[in-house]
Amino acid sequence: MLDVLLVASLSFVICTGLYMFMSPSLAREDVSDRIQTATTSRSKKVAASSAADATNSRKRAVSETLKDLDARKKKTEKKTLRARLEQAGFDAEPVHFWIFSAVCAVVCAFAVYISLPISVATLALPLSIVAGFAGGLGLPNWGLNYMVKKRQKKFLANLANALDVVVRGIKTGLPLNECLGIIARESPEPIASEIREVVDQQRVGVTLSDALDRLVVRMPLPEVKFLSIVISIQQASGGNLSEALGNLSQVLRDRNSLKLKVKALSAEALASAAVLGCLPPGVVLMVHISTPNYLRPLWDTTTGNFLVGIGIVMMAMGIFVMNKMINFKY
Repeated sequence: MLDVLLVASLSFVICTGLYMFMSPSLAREDVSDRIQTATTSRSKKVAASSAADATNSRKRAVSETLKDLDARKKKTEKKTLRARLEQAGFDAEPVHFWIFSAVCAVVCAFAVYISLPISVATLALPLSIVAGFAGGLGLPNWGLNYMVKKRQKKFLANLANALDVVVRGIKTGLPLNECLGIIARESPEPIASEIREVVDQQRVGVTLSDALDRLVVRMPLPEVKFLSIVISIQQASGGNLSEALGNLSQVLRDRNSLKLKVKALSAEALASAAVLGCLPPGVVLMVHISTPNYLRPLWDTTTGNFLVGIGIVMMAMGIFVMNKMINFKY
């Protein structure tokens, strides 16, 4: 019994000594673990806070850039005759346009005056004046708008390919100005001349943002505004320009694909509208050629003139409604 107590006492002393010897190292290891855990957690918090600050700073920079672009857009929204001539690609002064309008007015008025029959000689002068106003104010403006739309259509047809050239150039290490110079030299018109104007303005000290704002004035298209906004934001806040321009190029191609799809779906309605619009005048013309006296009451009597006027108004309303039905906003 005494031997058992002695062995138990000795074992207790040895275990106590070992615990006393090992406890400081265990305590130090526990403290170091806690210090490392606290340091790691603090580092993660600092990194997360830095990332959040960088994101918020970028958002503020983008917001300020968008506000600046909106303010500049409001300054350039006013359409002048000189701007419309530039959009149509004419290197002419507004006075030349007004001279051309005056010539058109005189020619239209004279043509109407000499083409009217003697039976309506009393209406010759008023109708000639109306024709002069229509020819002087309507015809030149319609032609100018047609030229502007035609040139803008050609510009959009090559804009996506031009952006792809810029994206490939940036990915290979070329600066943006050099990529724009390649487009100005090798792209078809009118995109080559417009980008050449941007490059020339940069050579004389105009910033790229201001040059793109002037491009928006010459080409007031949503796609060109997108391009100006993307490049301005990238210059103000940084970012991957090639990726942004690549996404913009894909958006332009998707919009063009949607436009072609809408055109295909509305082709039948457009053909029907053209047939319905041309049928009444065509029938009247053929009847007048075959039997001129059959429709004479429509031109010689007041009731006939009244009915012709009602028919013209109804035809104009029908054509207007059909035009609204086959034109889509996309």
